[in-house]
Amino acid sequence: MENKIDLRGVKHVAIIMDGNRRWAKERGLKAERGHKEGVNALQNLVKFCSKTTLEFLTVFAFSTENWKRSPQEVKYLMSLIEDNFEKYKNEPEKTQNCKINVIGSFAGLSDRMQKIIKDVQEKTKNNTGLSLMLAFNYGGRLEIVDAVKKIATLVKDGALDIEEISETTIKKSLYTNNIPDPDLVIRTGGQKRTSNFLPWQSIYSEYIFLDTFWPDFKETDFMAAIEEFYKRERRFGGG
Repeated sequence: MENKIDLRGVKHVAIIMDGNRRWAKERGLKAERGHKEGVNALQNLVKFCSKTTLEFLTVFAFSTENWKRSPQEVKYLMSLIEDNFEKYKNEPEKTQNCKINVIGSFAGLSDRMQKIIKDVQEKTKNNTGLSLMLAFNYGGRLEIVDAVKKIATLVKDGALDIEEISETTIKKSLYTNNIPDPDLVIRTGGQKRTSNFLPWQSIYSEYIFLDTFWPDFKETDFMAAIEEFYKRERRFGGG
């Protein structure tokens, strides 16, 4: 068995892939080209992470706020994402043995997109490699609202007493049920904000903000972030 790069206990990394449009603008290119190069950067990172001991990689692919962009850009993004889901579904070698899960809302998605998502999750569910989670049509506040609705329904139906509601109850109602919280969250593109990404799950995650635009993100940037993570002292609210 091939020896994997030991990330020394880092199990889950989440990434806000920011900077595609600014990368394209700096080069005098259309935003669509930036998104295409961003997909290539993600594919290269997944290939690299599959050679490490990382267990979970979560990436912010499309937020609930991204619908506010121009209809042309949204249409291109949907087409780009559909095409890549199709590749993962129909070309198993491209998955790097990853188990692919999509976290987010189906609201507003076409029937075709919903079917593709379900199909790719079904096709890869027995893969034994990296768990790749794509936050697609995702918003952290919406995730919490959806969790509250699930819990409220249980209380209404008599399946759960209000006094039994705990952090564990909420965690189990989130899209990321049974997934460990991220150890590290990386944001590319120079912005220093969380942008409604995993607000519940990342309260004790270490954050690293990079100026690098996402299409330029390489495995060396990933490992540099991991090395920076090792230098942090994680206290989880303790002394």
